[in-house]
Amino acid sequence: MISIKSLAHLYDKGRRISFPDWEIAEMEQWLLLGASGSGKSTLLNIISGLLKPSKGEVLINHTDLYTLSARKMDQFRGRHIGIVFQRPHLIRSLNVLDNLDLAAVMAGLPVDEAHNLSLLDNLHIADLAHAFPDELSQGQLQRVSVARALVNRPDLLIADEPTSSLDDENANQVIQMLTSQAKDNGAALVIATHDQRVRNHISKTYLL
Repeated sequence: MISIKSLAHLYDKGRRISFPDWEIAEMEQWLLLGASGSGKSTLLNIISGLLKPSKGEVLINHTDLYTLSARKMDQFRGRHIGIVFQRPHLIRSLNVLDNLDLAAVMAGLPVDEAHNLSLLDNLHIADLAHAFPDELSQGQLQRVSVARALVNRPDLLIADEPTSSLDDENANQVIQMLTSQAKDNGAALVIATHDQRVRNHISKTYLL
C-alpha cells in the first residue's frame, strides 16, 4: 500500500541522508524510531507529500506522490493521508466541528457531518463540538487533532512525536487512542518517536 524506494534528501548545508526502503501494508502499524537529528521529521514530511526528496519515490496505493502537480498533491494528501502534528494546527476562529468540516472542504470532498460527529463521539469529546480551540485543554486539542486527521477516511495516519511532552498516563492514553482509531478507521499508522514508552504498544519498527 505504501512504499518508499531509493529515497534520499540533501539538506541546504550539504548534509545528505539516505533512507532504507520501506513497505507498509494496509492497516499495519509502525514506529519510526531514531535519535534527534536522524531524519525522522524529514522522512515524515516526505511521506506526507510536504517535502520533495532529492532522490527516490514514494508510492501510496500505486500513486507516485512526486509526479503529481502541486494542486493534485494537495488534494491527494487531503484524501489519503491524515497527520497529527506535535502541536495542534486548528483555526482558532472556528469551533471544533467546523475545523473538522473544513478538512473535507479543503480536500474537495463533501462534508459528512454525521461521520465527523461520530469521530468526536468515539474520542469522547462529542460535547465539545461547538467549543473553540482556545477553550480546550491540551489533551482535548490532541483528540480533536486525531479526529481531524481521520475526517476523510485516510489510508495512512501519521503522528509526529505525539507523546513527547506527556506523563506516563497521558502518553499511554494517546497511543491507545491512535492505535485503536487507526484500526477502527481502516488506516495504516506510522508514529515517529524517540519515546521508549511507545514501544510497548507497537511491534513493527523502522529505524534510522
